[in-house]
Amino acid sequence: MQNSITFLGTGTSQGIPLIGCHCEVCDSTDPRDKRFRSSALIEYQGIKVVIDAGPDFRQQMLREDVRDLDAILLTHPHKDHTGGLDDVRAFNYITGKNMPIYCEPNVLESLKMEYSYAFREHKYPGVPEFEVHTIGTDPFFINGVEIIPVRAMHYKLPVLGYRFGKLGYLTDANYISDEDIQKFRGVDVFVINTIRREKHISHFSLDEALDVARRVGARQTYLTHLSHQIEKHSELSLFLPDGVTPAYDTLRVRF
Repeated sequence: MQNSITFLGTGTSQGIPLIGCHCEVCDSTDPRDKRFRSSALIEYQGIKVVIDAGPDFRQQMLREDVRDLDAILLTHPHKDHTGGLDDVRAFNYITGKNMPIYCEPNVLESLKMEYSYAFREHKYPGVPEFEVHTIGTDPFFINGVEIIPVRAMHYKLPVLGYRFGKLGYLTDANYISDEDIQKFRGVDVFVINTIRREKHISHFSLDEALDVARRVGARQTYLTHLSHQIEKHSELSLFLPDGVTPAYDTLRVRF
């Protein structure tokens, strides 16, 4: 089985198109400009995991015909990355197992508030069943497969990127230290967020993302978490350096 990443969603927190917006990007007829909230399906050394489960999780799972997962990895507690976890109920029902979720302690605390009904001692029948594993920045294993968390900052909020062998994935960040960039060095494929060309309080601008990508040095870099404040896919592609491409929903890349 070859390792791959499938981009389940490549949009920012409101997705594209935005409700009520009729800008050039939101009105684009190019399917590559129709973006669910950012998420990715990773198939790596025999495991199948999803990074982040936002409000579009159900549609993403149906579109890709995902029938089972070994785990869901969360990057941080924001709703556009955790808002779809109620829908793991379907996996619970089909597989008869709790859904393993890997996240930092602060994310777990957020889940306990957001999904309090799933953490009660006496639960209503049919609530989502989670098996939560708290992690930090040390490598951890799923079914014997090593995954390396990588620290970054989303304004003042610590977030995690992840490395799977030759793949690095970093979303929702506007700062990563030189030391942590080294943890991504040697990947063939690197995924990084950028929201627009202009500087942003909590996301890399395009130039900042390209600088991080240059320092990582991957053979191919894909941009994700794109907003409608940046060009359409077809136009943005023309301005990017060799080896850098805007990702789009349903794109599958082997690594």
